Amino acid sequence: MGIGDELKIEVVIVGAGVAGLATALALKRVGVRAVVLERSPELRTTGAYLSLFPNAWTALRALGIDHKLTSIYKPFRKGYVTDLEKGSKQALSFTKSTDERINNATGARSVHRKTLLETLANELPTDAIRFSIKIKSIETHTIDGSPLPVLHLDDGSTIIAKVLIGCDGINSTVASWLGLSKPIHSGRYAVRGLSVVPQGHGLNNEIHQFISNQRRAAAVHLTDTEVAWFITYPSTASEDEEMKSSRDPKWIQQKVLEYLSDFPPMLSEFVQQSDLKTLSLAPLKFRKPWDLVYNNICKGNVTVAGDAFHPMTPDLAQGGCSALEDAVVLGRHIGNSFLKHNKIVASEVSEALKLYVKERKWRAIGLIVGAYFSGQVQQGGSGWLNFVRNVLFYRFIFRRLIEVAEYDCGKLPSTTSFTQFDDNHSKVE
Repeated sequence: MGIGDELKIEVVIVGAGVAGLATALALKRVGVRAVVLERSPELRTTGAYLSLFPNAWTALRALGIDHKLTSIYKPFRKGYVTDLEKGSKQALSFTKSTDERINNATGARSVHRKTLLETLANELPTDAIRFSIKIKSIETHTIDGSPLPVLHLDDGSTIIAKVLIGCDGINSTVASWLGLSKPIHSGRYAVRGLSVVPQGHGLNNEIHQFISNQRRAAAVHLTDTEVAWFITYPSTASEDEEMKSSRDPKWIQQKVLEYLSDFPPMLSEFVQQSDLKTLSLAPLKFRKPWDLVYNNICKGNVTVAGDAFHPMTPDLAQGGCSALEDAVVLGRHIGNSFLKHNKIVASEVSEALKLYVKERKWRAIGLIVGAYFSGQVQQGGSGWLNFVRNVLFYRFIFRRLIEVAEYDCGKLPSTTSFTQFDDNHSKVE
């Protein structure tokens, strides 16, 4: 796109992360062409891995790509939580099913984020993703009686869309335009990384989690020679100051080793064997639930999905899973409208987006609250939090929380033929 150009595109998705690419694929499956605008020069691989639970695999099956990942990654067999202060160990189950066939198809497992993104991207038309595109501002223009989103880009060009979907992450430009407030700090940080262990790590398709003195760390089987790991810990004034001055991977690695000094040596060994490029340190943020109750999640033909919609702490491992759910539900409602008219009708898309928000809002609020509660309890600290964690949480409450992972987001509407796309986009009607 050049300076002063004006391009008309039916569906624009901002952000080529999990939510953005999955939404583009869902729309493709129902015959709708979407263009994804990504500010980075290539697919973003920040966040080395994702844990995907049964609800994510249900969504991936609806998108038609689950088999491409289940053939690579094995489901977790079980998990364990060890309280290092008490010396107690509890077993965890990540599924209600005892059917091995079902668990092999939809069982919880971790995947490389890069592999998931590339699998989604490879299903899209070659020109569906536009890289190095930065949005300067958003406004609406009324065209033929419909208020359509207009994107002004930093190169001086303009895009007019019939539908705008913000999948641009926790600091979403589209969410801000809708009036959603910025996510807030939970008071905790997390470091994540990947380790390569050529001789094998011995985790045997298991998750091993350890808690001590308000720190929580875990080693997660990824492949037979790779381990995903994380640690969460409370923020302090000095930590906040250090965050401003250093993000060097070696500094992060050393910081984690200090926090793990009284944890089992296995964790420190994995951290020392980390691929430094995969290390990420970030404050854990979430959107205030009442923000979704009282503010706009959609406005006219504009909405949000994924972290732009419902950023949450990672304590239920539902960030990526819920983004995939969003994609399928969006694809279903926009697809139903498209199939009814055999085209995108700008004046009716707003109703499809309202149905999407109605279906997703309370699910998102529940996940945000559940994740925050889970994180605070597992982190412990005060006497009553430690009591809830040690006596109630893993024995009773965790089983109920994990039921959110059994959610079925449904299927995409069936169509006997898919629209064939060329390089010419439809004009806005």
